[in-house]
Amino acid sequence: MSRRIVVIDDSSLIRAAARIGLEQVGGHEALVAESGAEGIELARTRRPDAILLDVVMPDLDGPATLALLQAGAETRDVPVVFMTGRDDAGELALLRGLPGAVDVITKPFDVLSLSRLLDTALGWAA
Repeated sequence: MSRRIVVIDDSSLIRAAARIGLEQVGGHEALVAESGAEGIELARTRRPDAILLDVVMPDLDGPATLALLQAGAETRDVPVVFMTGRDDAGELALLRGLPGAVDVITKPFDVLSLSRLLDTALGWAA
């Protein structure tokens, strides 16, 4: 089943890789944003099934973006999966514990596995 995913990451390479992994491999629709503010607006207007959100970004980082998504009536029920290049167990647990956060995918991720990882995190896997 095809789902609409908003990918929010300041790296054009990560956005491109995520788009390939989600669309060409996973069969989902991927909408990309390069900042937290742009991603919030995209999520508000396009009503995604999930958001894939980078943790470290300039201006508005992942946790701050998540807090604003949780505060919005149109976006508070959209599940968020963080992406991070860090692999500290304590930090990953902290991210998973934030309201609205479902899981964390570490970067770099395997493009061929991204859709499966996301589907599993969100309970969409068959």
